[in-house]
Amino acid sequence: MGKSKENNQNYLGEFEEIVLLAILRLDAEAYGVTIRREIENETHRTASVGAVYTTLERLEKKGYISSRQGEATAERGGRAKRYFQIEGAGAEALEQAMAARKRLLKGVKLKRLRHRV
Repeated sequence: MGKSKENNQNYLGEFEEIVLLAILRLDAEAYGVTIRREIENETHRTASVGAVYTTLERLEKKGYISSRQGEATAERGGRAKRYFQIEGAGAEALEQAMAARKRLLKGVKLKRLRHRV
């Protein structure tokens, strides 16, 4: 069967990958609202607040990201923003996912497939 399967614990769903990539792009400005906005702007698809926060919680539980509370702000009614950053395990899982996509795309001619539609 060739290479052994990667640990399922490291498996990332598509939306998890997108959230991790948004966090990487946003760097120090990665909090719920900006993550959602980045996803919507760059993927041209709607991301519900609930889906984003559920995914952030799941990624944090897996140890792929960590979060910290920012300062409370008047513009948010005294509530603090929760900022997210990728941890080593998250970067590794993302690298594995990207490598798997690259392996799957090797030799595929997407241009040819567009003409089948």
